[in-house]
Formats: sequence, structure tokens, C-alpha cells
Amino acid sequence: MSNIFDPRFPTTARPDVVLVGAGIMSATLGILLKELDPTLTIEIYERLDVVAGESSDAWNNAGTGHAGFCELNYTPQNEDGSVNVKKAFKIAEQFEVSKQLWAYMLKKQYISNPKNFINQIPHISAVFGEKDIDFLKKRYELLKNNPLFEGMIYSENKNELKQWVPLMFEGRNENDLIAATKIDIGVDVDFGALTRAIMKYLCEQEGVTLFLNHDVKDIDKVEEEEGIWQMKIKNLATGEKRYIDTKFVFIGAGGGALPLLQKTDIDEAEGFGGFPVSGQWLVCKKKEIIERHQAKVYGKAEIGAPPMSVPHLDTRIINGEKALLFGPYAGFSTKFLKNGSYMDLVGSLEFDNLIPMIAAGIQNIPLTKYLIGQVTQSPEERLVSLKKFMPEANIEDWELREAGQRVQVIKKDKEEIGVLEFGTEVVHSKDGTVAALLGASPGASTCVSIMLELLQKCFSKKMESPEWQTKLKEMIPSYKESLIENGELCKKTREDSHKWLEISSKY
Repeated sequence: MSNIFDPRFPTTARPDVVLVGAGIMSATLGILLKELDPTLTIEIYERLDVVAGESSDAWNNAGTGHAGFCELNYTPQNEDGSVNVKKAFKIAEQFEVSKQLWAYMLKKQYISNPKNFINQIPHISAVFGEKDIDFLKKRYELLKNNPLFEGMIYSENKNELKQWVPLMFEGRNENDLIAATKIDIGVDVDFGALTRAIMKYLCEQEGVTLFLNHDVKDIDKVEEEEGIWQMKIKNLATGEKRYIDTKFVFIGAGGGALPLLQKTDIDEAEGFGGFPVSGQWLVCKKKEIIERHQAKVYGKAEIGAPPMSVPHLDTRIINGEKALLFGPYAGFSTKFLKNGSYMDLVGSLEFDNLIPMIAAGIQNIPLTKYLIGQVTQSPEERLVSLKKFMPEANIEDWELREAGQRVQVIKKDKEEIGVLEFGTEVVHSKDGTVAALLGASPGASTCVSIMLELLQKCFSKKMESPEWQTKLKEMIPSYKESLIENGELCKKTREDSHKWLEISSKY
């Protein structure tokens, strides 16, 4: 990366854009802005000494390749027994949009070798017992005819299921009721590797500089100049502090976004709080076991469990090596970042968000109890969860590893005073000069759609210009069109993306 900051050389006095955090969100926004306006000067600030060291890192990311294919929490069951599949459609469409941008970058040779970050892995939903089988059938019937879910198959046939996931049937009681859906065009994405590839390209472009080991300490409006923000930044390697001015700030710092958003004092940030959720993985140590499983198998979450803790037996390709993970097991920590401070939660409490946070806390006491229970689990208790997926699992073949840290959004609500949400939310100033991304799931997989939403909110006039519209259509062929409703467009764009991403489009 040629444009990583070197303190011996001067930098941009007033960059057009500042991106806080060197994760997939900043990388995506950076590439979109630089393609739309190559003259922009962009500075990226990251408090760690590496790119993609927090939520974007493969070991810290609970879902790598969310497409709505197998994640059952995206198709909740209503009280009357019906299944709502709207979110699954939306996420499937958004993931296709992400793949289109990645294919564009490969086509333009901005990044290379897609196998470094994306690999084809079947996506499977597996459920146990009559009630959940009934749910899965309903879900399948609602999804199978949509072009986004073309190729999904359903089975209760144990002989067929053994072919899909042999490890799940070794030692299993023949009377167990089990059903599954499978779609072969699912993928695994190493978002850490993808982020590093995009950042490498960005740092080779004129006017883009990446500052590692730099912590943003404050963000204030410049009173004398409308639409200008002054940022106080500390070089963590030298202790040096300096100030920069900029026309636009994006706070994409994962769990660290909320405290920085609060420092801006924009009206739109009032009432927002955060609820931190940590996690752990069981990681398989035996290569012969790892090699015998080739799928992302998602089950149903326990009642009261947060979305990031939906159990899955997950094949991953991390830094080019195949891995097998089970989990994640949820936990609780007052940190907002894996490399954060235990004082993060207390430090985020302000007069305007205190009541919403208390209200959300009262409403989610069962969740808090669940998280505490997860934290105090013994290895034997974790094994019970794993054995539901792998009856012959031996705890000696697995090791416990810390996963990432997430901060779920708490916001004001007229009826409930404060609510806890499990999605992502773009918060921006009225004038569009500062924006932050809060929340977690599905996050990385839908990064392109989230950043397009941000651009629409913060660069609305430019987004409607013929030049930007033309470029956006080049980068994302389905831009402003529905892949949910347009089957031909879905098939065409998917085939083109898959060609460049080296993914089969055959079902």
C-alpha cells in the first residue's frame, strides 16, 4: 500500500472526505466515491495497526456470505404460524448487489484472484422436530419460486441428507426428525481479505491516504465555515496530536461508531445508545474432520438469543485455508470493540439516551440473562449444543476462540420509549456532511447497498447527476431495478457476477 501515512511527509491540509475505520464499510464507500469522482481527496483513519482488524476480520465475523439462503432468523414465523420472507428477499437482493461491485472491481483489475476472498460453499438450513420442520416447509414454499432463490431444494430423506452433511448423521438416532434446504450457489466470503485488497488498490490512487495507528479523539463543527468538520487525531505510535478539517466524515468504526457519533453533537444522533454483544467460536483442530464437511449449516436460534448467535456448523476459507467453526456462542462484555475498553458502555451513557437505554434494558431482561448464561457455560455445556449438529463430536477436537464484538442499536421509540434493534442503521446530519453506521447483522454482506443508501442521503444532488447515474449503472448493472421482481435481470446479472467471481451459476 503505497499511500500509507509516513510522518516524514506532509499530508492533505483539508481532505474532501475522511473515513473513520479501515473495515469493509469504509473500503466500500471509498471505492464508490473514488469511482464516482476521481478528483476527491480521501483520508482513512484506523486506530489499529492493521486493516480490517475488528468486525471485518473473518474470525470476528459471525456471518460470511449472508444471502438469506439459510439464515432462518431472516424469515420469522408469525403468531398465526405464517412465515414472513420479506427480509430474506431483501438481503438476497442486497448480496447480489455486493457481488456486482466486486465483479466490477475484478473486471477493472482493481483487485485480483477472487479465490482469495470468495469461495463457493453450499448454504443449508437444518431443523429438528415436527414444529420446526413445518416451519421450514412453509419457508421453502415461499422462497423456491423467486429467481433469487432458484435452485433451492428441500429434503427429509435421511439418505439424501447424509450426502449433504455426513458429519451430522454419524451416531444420530434413526428416529430423529430432521429436514433441510440446500442451495449450491452459496458462498463464503473472507471480508478481511476483501477489505485489504480494496484498501491496497485505494492507497495506490492519487489523493488517498491510509493512516494506521491513528485514533480519532474528537469531531467538532467549524463555526466559521458551514459544512466543515474539524477532527482531533492522535498518532498512537508517537503520541502526536493534530487537527484536520474536512467537508465530509463517515464514521464506519464498528462498535466504536456510536461514541464518535455522539461527539458530533448532531440532533439526529440524540437518543441513540448501544448494547454490546460478544461471542466465541468452537474451532475444529482436526484436519480429517474439517475436510469431511463442506457447507454452511444454519439452525434455529434459541428463544431470546440475539441474531448473531444463530447456531451454525460453518465451513470457512480463512487466509486461503479451510476451517470448520461452530457457534457463535453469545456473551456479554461492556467493550464496544474487541480491542476496546471495559468503560465503553458507561462512557456512551448521555442524558438524551439514558432513558431509552434503561427502557430497552428492562424489555430485554431475558436476553441479558441468556447472555450471562452463555458466558458462564462450561466446555461440557457447549458440547451439548455442538452435539445437536454433530452427535459424535468430541470436545478434545475443538478449541474455544474469541469471536468479534458487536454493538446493537438502541433508539428512542414513541410507544416503548426505547427499543433494541438487530439491524444496521445509517445516521446522518441534516446537511449530509457527517454520517455514521450503527448496528451489526447482516452488515458486511450488504455493505454495498448500505453505502449506496448513505450516498443517497449525503450526496443526493450528485447522485442524481447524469455522470454519477451512468457510473453507478456501470458498477452495479441492477442499480435502481428490482432483482426480486425481475427474474431475467436477476439471472443475467448473477451469471455475469459469477463469471468474474469464479462461482458456478448452475444449480
